[in-house]
Amino acid sequence: MDENTISVSRIFKLETDSKLKAFADVSFSGIVIKGFSVVDGEKGLFVSMPRHQGKDGKWYNTVIPATKELKQQFCDVVLEAYKS
Repeated sequence: MDENTISVSRIFKLETDSKLKAFADVSFSGIVIKGFSVVDGEKGLFVSMPRHQGKDGKWYNTVIPATKELKQQFCDVVLEAYKS
C-alpha cells in the first residue's frame, strides 16, 4: 500500500439516537490521525475533522487538510468505512 493512501485504521460505530454516529482513526503518510467523527446533520451524514474544545468553550480543528481535495478524500474514505 502506498504510504500516501488514506485508509481507516479503526472505526467505532455508536448505537444511539444521538446525531454522532461513529468515531474513526485514519492512516495517512505513515501516521494515524485519531478523532474523525461521523455526524448525522440536517443535510445528511458528514465527517467532522478531529477537534478539541478550547478554554473559551469553542471547538477548534486539530487537523486541517491543506486542500479541499484532500479534505474530501478523508471524508469519502471515512463515510465509505462507516457505510460498509
